[in-house]
Amino acid sequence: MTQLQNDNFLRACWKKQTEYTPVWFMRQAGRYLESYQKIRARNDVMTICKTPELSTEVTVSAVDELGVDAAILFADIMLPLDGLGVKLKIVDGVGPVIQKPVTGMDDVAEFDRFSPKDHVPYVLDAVGMVKQALDERVPLIGFSGAPFTLASYLIEGSPSRDFAKTKKLIYSQPDVWTELMSRLSTIVSNYLEAQIRAGVDAVQLFDSWSGCLSPTDYREFVLPYNKKILADLSTTKVPRIHFGVGTAGILKTMKEAGGDVIGVDWRIPIDEAWSQVGNVAIQGNLDPATLLGHWNLVEARTREILSKTAGRRGHVFNLGHGILPETPAETAKELVRYVHETSRRHA
Repeated sequence: MTQLQNDNFLRACWKKQTEYTPVWFMRQAGRYLESYQKIRARNDVMTICKTPELSTEVTVSAVDELGVDAAILFADIMLPLDGLGVKLKIVDGVGPVIQKPVTGMDDVAEFDRFSPKDHVPYVLDAVGMVKQALDERVPLIGFSGAPFTLASYLIEGSPSRDFAKTKKLIYSQPDVWTELMSRLSTIVSNYLEAQIRAGVDAVQLFDSWSGCLSPTDYREFVLPYNKKILADLSTTKVPRIHFGVGTAGILKTMKEAGGDVIGVDWRIPIDEAWSQVGNVAIQGNLDPATLLGHWNLVEARTREILSKTAGRRGHVFNLGHGILPETPAETAKELVRYVHETSRRHA
């Protein structure tokens, strides 16, 4: 398939035979690792993201320390919007905070003419540097926030529990919503295609917050845009992972949007999720908080997931969302070892 020393992750994405169940973690290069803490002590998040040397060091160090089967580029989903001039801050313990949230059509005009090489050149440079540093050991995953998730931050102004402002705009100003989502879709497609050209081996579309929508609203207001993005990427011949949180009620519709791998959280048993999404690979689905407990709990929950997927090609082991900052690094390392060792018997 590739010249990679370890291509188990890519093989699983394509539902091919693997040596064992491959593992990687969302936010695997983060605050729970000492290597990241040292860099973060001297730099804010956006500085790390915009400095290819630092992004590379953080990305590769996580692979070295954890023994995972794929690297994921250290970046932030807000980078394309920041590049276009949106004034925002990444606040510790909060997330993205937008200085001037979107409220109407006049605010949508700035989301135009996005050029990855002009607006986020540091991301493309980092891809090349990470690939060189990995030296074909494991594949590199690139990613983008999906239009709905980006739009929700832009409209709410910061992370939200109920997404009331977003839903109000959808329902009361559908023309504004359509225009905003259309423009964000173009940005996301161009951004992911540029990462692929720069050398990433797979991409993940993070639609982290679309699970807040009813199945009807997801189908009408989100599905067409994700579907277009994933269709645009279909000719790139790299695996496309489509991920969301709280999506148990919309998994079948998410499958309609496309993607070679569907990422699921912990709110549905993985075998039930797989039966809903059908003949694609699946990624997930351990609750990240499990890693805060005793090892016997981590082992039991992991064994349960592996037992529900044993003997079936196409499972990428991951958490159901990003790894938590309080996670003991040794627990994450042991989890990788345990999945590898346990799943070898079923490969």
